[in-house]
Amino acid sequence: MNFLELFQTLGSNLWIYGGTFIVILSILVFVHEWGHYIVARLCGVRVESFSIGFGKEIFGWNDKNGTRWKFSYIPLGGYVKLYGDVDPASAGHTDNIEGEDGQVRPMTEEERQSAFFSKPVWKRASVVFAGPAINYIFAFLLLCGLYMLNGKPVTPPLAAAIIGGSSAEKYGFEPHDEIVSIDGQKIYSFEDIRTAMMIALDEERHFVVNRGGQNVDIYAKPEKVEQEDRFGFKHSRGLLGLISPRHAIQISNILEIDGQEFDAEDLSGKQEALKSRLGQKFTIVIARGSKTDTLIVLPVRDQNEGLFNAESEESSILFVAAREGNEFVKYGLIGAAREAINQTYVITAGTLEALGQMITGTRSATELGGIIRIGAVAGDMAQQGIIALILFTALLSINLGLINLFPIPMLDGGHLVFYAFEAILGKPIPEQIQEYAFRFGLFFLVCIMVFANLNDILQLVL
Repeated sequence: MNFLELFQTLGSNLWIYGGTFIVILSILVFVHEWGHYIVARLCGVRVESFSIGFGKEIFGWNDKNGTRWKFSYIPLGGYVKLYGDVDPASAGHTDNIEGEDGQVRPMTEEERQSAFFSKPVWKRASVVFAGPAINYIFAFLLLCGLYMLNGKPVTPPLAAAIIGGSSAEKYGFEPHDEIVSIDGQKIYSFEDIRTAMMIALDEERHFVVNRGGQNVDIYAKPEKVEQEDRFGFKHSRGLLGLISPRHAIQISNILEIDGQEFDAEDLSGKQEALKSRLGQKFTIVIARGSKTDTLIVLPVRDQNEGLFNAESEESSILFVAAREGNEFVKYGLIGAAREAINQTYVITAGTLEALGQMITGTRSATELGGIIRIGAVAGDMAQQGIIALILFTALLSINLGLINLFPIPMLDGGHLVFYAFEAILGKPIPEQIQEYAFRFGLFFLVCIMVFANLNDILQLVL
């Protein structure tokens, strides 16, 4: 899909793509800023304003504590302005305030006590840390509730088949191998394998597989491939070559069995050849659109009884997995919490590793996406249904929390670094140094945002 086609798609579905993106972003911004707000109030800090969006106010109201709650015209973020700060980024403070008569005067002692800058460093750090922390808590609650109320589809971590010529064949994987762990990390589902390989690219990983009741160690490097999604955005990932147990094969798509070619219409001939090989390892060649794939399979009779009944709906299907390919698991509170924590860890670790690969050059920095890419994915998730949308919201919330913890001035993590130095040195970093750091941080973040959004446009145009 080129830029014009994407523009037409987004334009014709403006409310789905743009609306979904703005709603999700506004919710996550509210959650993040509410974390700052509520901890600031608990620490005795007065909050002057709470804004969803930037720029000129659309509408708002004042609460009994004097906080101005408002919606602003640019819906790409938000802020909480704390009493005594010169701006919403807490990039400095002032002892002077403007009175009701418009005159600037020094703060009274009572007013200073409710100012952010007057609080002990641990309270200021708590207020700053609360934003990213509540993004993580929000994602945890979303995932936990989803796993309890709806459950989680789990595909067993089994190799139903091996792609011929792939890394999996090269390094000795066999059909029906069960992946127990990768680099010491316990594997619970086939999705865990995909995630690990997506991050691994072409770096070696240590696999422990269960083969016939015995654990086998395999050291393997996936193949690094570049894939293009339907919008035209390119992504690098590692491809191992294992086929998920969710997959079954239409016999009409089989072109060869163990080197013997068959006509596409020769269904009975292929059925007989397959029946005679059940319980054995052999190769098949299947048509996949205009391409062909070679698979190493070991189908078992228990899953292929339909081959022996011409009237069965499954007589034209070859099941290559040794057992059912999808399990739907509903969790209790403790199980759901454990799964939510594990998923949060996997997303965080995967994001950090991918960013590290971009820095070292292992992964292309062109995969860093901006507003267009996020909006496109958000719209896709909305079309897939509420469950996909909740999962996407949790993913974005985790990433928002993580990014804000990066030690970059202007972000929460940058403030926390300054507070750490203040706690160690016993005095704040000089304001002039902080000012230069915040300027650099602002310049850096603007460059990253421009780069990410140019990435989106250039990948679609070129």
